[in-house]
Amino acid sequence: MNTNSVILNEQIKVTENISRVIYFKAKRFFDFFVGFLGILLMIPVAFIIKAVSICNRDYNSIFYKQLRIGKDGKLFYMYKFRTMIPNADKMLTELMRTNPEFRNEYFANKKVKDDPRITKIGKFLRKSSLDELPQFINVFLGNMSLVGNRPYLPIEKEDMGGYFKIITSTKPGITGIWQVSGRSNTTFQKRLILEKNYSLHHSFKQDIEIIFKTIKTVIFSKNAK
Repeated sequence: MNTNSVILNEQIKVTENISRVIYFKAKRFFDFFVGFLGILLMIPVAFIIKAVSICNRDYNSIFYKQLRIGKDGKLFYMYKFRTMIPNADKMLTELMRTNPEFRNEYFANKKVKDDPRITKIGKFLRKSSLDELPQFINVFLGNMSLVGNRPYLPIEKEDMGGYFKIITSTKPGITGIWQVSGRSNTTFQKRLILEKNYSLHHSFKQDIEIIFKTIKTVIFSKNAK
């Protein structure tokens, strides 16, 4: 390789690095702004959800926080509107022990289509994706992004295998390639492949495409379970 080729390659690398820095800085600024707006939107929705919960004699907190895996494998608390009964984790343990059909579906997809732990209002919140609104708190704080990979559970780390390091090289997001690629109809293995590719090739163009596809999915309530 001659000197001119070496210089050209170095210039390309420098240009690519500058582009990446600009991308991440602009994305964080956008996340901060969108996170703030999302929190403002969440407040009146929270009051309505609380009122409906009280009418249904559910006096527990409408919010739910759970440890998730963030960028570079660091753990953080992710916030959502609660869509399950208060003792959902205990019931999950019991269902995994006594219901083979439930257990097999959960192991295959890390979720169950007709989960008996979901409340009536929880079904509506999930179908409309309103349960995700509190995640704007995470976006505002910086441990999540508007667009990114799914925030995985710590117990899923082992199942992620060799995909773990690549997927967690980027921040998890409220929406992402998995959510607009079938979501409930996508297996855990397929999700890992999709999200690995996102982490390796994410860009302004892809993020914008995902945002528009997400809006379309929410409007038509498709695959939002």
